[in-house]
Amino acid sequence: MMIYKVVIATALISAFSMPSFAATEYWVAKDAVSHKCEVVSKKPDGTKMMNAGNKMYTSQSKAQAAMKQMAACK
Repeated sequence: MMIYKVVIATALISAFSMPSFAATEYWVAKDAVSHKCEVVSKKPDGTKMMNAGNKMYTSQSKAQAAMKQMAACK
């Protein structure tokens, strides 16, 4: 009976912690050729994509809102 409780607890912990392993940082990047901004999930490398804001965001919606306010992306 104790083994089942441990197995269930382990399954619940892993189920709730999986989303935390997903991309948790977002950047506003500007394409070097087209000069269009977009939200990306990894820091721009500076060759194909330039970092438009020099700031990391914790959610995609926050990065989208910041992108709309940036002068470089208008």
